Amino acid sequence: MSSASAPSPFASGVELLAALRSGAITSRALLDLYLERIARFNPQLNAVIHLEVEAARTRADEADAAQARGESWGPLHGLPLTVKESHHIAGWPTTWGDPAFADFRPDATGVAAQRLLDAGAIIFGKTNVPINLLDWQSYNAIHGTTENPWRVGFTPGGSSGGSAAALAAGLTSVELGTDAGGSVRIPSHFCGLFGHRPSIYVVPQAGNERPGITLGNEVATPGPMARSARDLELLLDVLAGPTGPEATAWRLTLPAPRATELTRFRVAILYSAEIAVVDDAYVERLRGLTQKLRDAGVAVDETARPAFDFTEQHHVLIQVLRGASSSRATPAAVEAAEALLRTKAADDLSYVTDAARAMLQSHRTWLGIQERRAAIQRAWAEFFTRYDVLLAPASTTAAFPIDEAGTRDTRTLSVNNRRADYNDQLFWAGLATLPGLPASVAPIGHTRDGLPAGVQIIGPYLEDRTPLAFAAALEDLYGFRVPPGFE
Repeated sequence: MSSASAPSPFASGVELLAALRSGAITSRALLDLYLERIARFNPQLNAVIHLEVEAARTRADEADAAQARGESWGPLHGLPLTVKESHHIAGWPTTWGDPAFADFRPDATGVAAQRLLDAGAIIFGKTNVPINLLDWQSYNAIHGTTENPWRVGFTPGGSSGGSAAALAAGLTSVELGTDAGGSVRIPSHFCGLFGHRPSIYVVPQAGNERPGITLGNEVATPGPMARSARDLELLLDVLAGPTGPEATAWRLTLPAPRATELTRFRVAILYSAEIAVVDDAYVERLRGLTQKLRDAGVAVDETARPAFDFTEQHHVLIQVLRGASSSRATPAAVEAAEALLRTKAADDLSYVTDAARAMLQSHRTWLGIQERRAAIQRAWAEFFTRYDVLLAPASTTAAFPIDEAGTRDTRTLSVNNRRADYNDQLFWAGLATLPGLPASVAPIGHTRDGLPAGVQIIGPYLEDRTPLAFAAALEDLYGFRVPPGFE
């Protein structure tokens, strides 16, 4: 990026930071570029739902002045960026898309967002989410619906859907999302981006609690999103590490990746599963990836699987995921779950029935679920003695048409011209969520009908740099593409 050229809104964060350090661009000019693009493109996307323009411009000017004095605020000095709406910024609205919290303004900034600020970033806005972060679309009664830049009327995913749409359209440099049930990975896949769900607890959740809530969520984690895999590692280095009392003594040192060259990775791949069938158009892209890897000299095992039953894994996932959020259930929701279970057989493992069980499970049942979860974690650990990464779908389909009718419990998706349970998407996200494993997503081209496709790269616990390194190697084969009309 030369000093004679304007900065590209689609440049990676690493490239933009290099240009800022060299003086090729200024923080204020870069911020204004993104604000101009938001004014131009956001009305059709509704990705960015809150801006703090004057405060951001003041901070950008201060960053430029510090740069001129030879001072550095940190590795993100002067980089303008947005964050997912659920991240607390002191004095800014945090609603989780829920009208009950429409007027909530936190007094303090959450740990993850504060670490971005402490590293020199300029947070200038927030991006849209579904209500209570519980959907793979991003719409709510406060801020409306977010569109996918790749196709009008299609979802960018959720719950970090506004984050993904803003990145893909070049409205921000990098993003901070969160992920429990695929909320970083699915939007990254739907919008042709890179995303990373860290190993659980590597990035603190603290500081983003709802009013009256103290306990964290044992399956949710903040995670970075970007147009380049190299940005993910940069952001993870800023975000990772203990906080609060743990920081008194604990230190985090993530190990180096097991490999950096594609041919040195031991790779296994999944294409589909009976419990969550993947659309053929998406499978075609995954098989194309396998062929491209083999052409590059990579040995890819199409038969290797961790030693647990997928149906068992999915049942345990739902009990953990929905059990972890059961404390927020209203009395009406509890009564509805009790009524539903009175009509269901004990062997009914449909999502709606299993979710009702999760809400009502006893402590004894919860402990039994945790034992089964631990067995699955051990099976993953054994698997990763033989393989470095498992490649898998990020969801059951590519991006799908926006559907706000009913609820996620009543919706279906078209998979191979048949109607499939909307919640089948959760199975693929849950492969990493349940055991707390790191999982990156990288673009692998587009389906026959022109929608982005991404691959989920699952790695060993606390070895986040391994799936990140594989994503970076894939970037050399594929990489981010600008959606038509947003150049």
